[in-house]
Amino acid sequence: MLGDTASQSILEVSLREVETPSSKLTRFGSDRPLKLDSGATLGPWQIAYETYGTLNAGKTNAVLICHALTGDQYVASTNPITGKPGWWNKMVGPGCPIDTNHYFVICANVLCGCLGTTGPANVNSTTGQPYGLTMPVVTIRDMVRAQAQLIDYLGIETLFMVAGGSMGGMQVLQWAASYPERVFAAVPIAAGARHSSQNIAFHEVGRQAIMADPDWNGGNYIAKGTRPTKGLAVARMAAHITYMSDESLHQKFGRNLQDRDNLTFGFDADFQIESYLRHQGMTFVDRFDANSYLYVTRAMDYFDLAAEFGGTLANAFKQTATRFCVMSFTSDWLFPTSESKAVVKALNAAAANVSFVEVETDRGHDAFLLDVPEMFSTIRGFVTGAAHARGIPAPGGAD
Repeated sequence: MLGDTASQSILEVSLREVETPSSKLTRFGSDRPLKLDSGATLGPWQIAYETYGTLNAGKTNAVLICHALTGDQYVASTNPITGKPGWWNKMVGPGCPIDTNHYFVICANVLCGCLGTTGPANVNSTTGQPYGLTMPVVTIRDMVRAQAQLIDYLGIETLFMVAGGSMGGMQVLQWAASYPERVFAAVPIAAGARHSSQNIAFHEVGRQAIMADPDWNGGNYIAKGTRPTKGLAVARMAAHITYMSDESLHQKFGRNLQDRDNLTFGFDADFQIESYLRHQGMTFVDRFDANSYLYVTRAMDYFDLAAEFGGTLANAFKQTATRFCVMSFTSDWLFPTSESKAVVKALNAAAANVSFVEVETDRGHDAFLLDVPEMFSTIRGFVTGAAHARGIPAPGGAD
């Protein structure tokens, strides 16, 4: 667990990153509001993002990376709060499968995130107070709308590729459905076309843990000078279990005791897995906003792409020209392979150009963030083939 001084320092940086992030920041005034699925409009608003590589003269090599639930825009650069390397720095960067020597990569903090893009921790210009629960509830489609407005601002008409895992994969599918003419290639990883009832249930447990914390103060904890750290830590602990597989937990921890030879017959962390989860919870609370957790999990829960298209998923991809590479992992029980196969079936029904890979791994849902060679080789091959098809230079290809 972090010491009090270190924890306070991280918290101070985290609070600063909400309004004035270390990354690039674009502000849109009230004359360019963001219209939301709820019927509300947001304006003024801002979006924080990072870019890597160089946009070519024809603006044909832009790649948008969409991050997962608790991710951020620092896909391939140091996180200013934690000091850790980018969360996908083995996938994105010079010589990586998404090679920044050849592609211009963009990654934006999602709407209702807490690292610079407008969310519940940001100040509402009308009231001068943090939005809190007055922030309108947003959807995955709203997140994508915000990204599209950023892409417009950057002067990019068509994205070469959109890629992401988990909630990022949901955004990829939404991009392909909402803006098919703007997406040449799409790579949804460890995702599905809707959130299952089981996943909604896990999210509800986390939300209730946060809201049951007395320091949540009805969502007004920033104004009250409190922080619902205990509730948010429990929410993180519950969610983290779903990111791993039973086999990976057994291999890593088993029933090993934590720094002791015998059971204490009490409620301290007797087992290594208990200590690990407590550590995950407590290191999370200083880098993530509790209300943001409520909003972003709700956006995932509301995601149901088929429902937007008359209840038939294939209609979401009707006459699409986008090339797809869909990927799942054998031990992922949060977004099992059946979810990816449902997407592939719909793409086939729409006569789309689609390839599908199920990667054999015991590392669970979080495999998309880890060092999984088959995932890297698959993405590298798909990206190179798509680049050749679009007529742009690719690693190992002719200029």
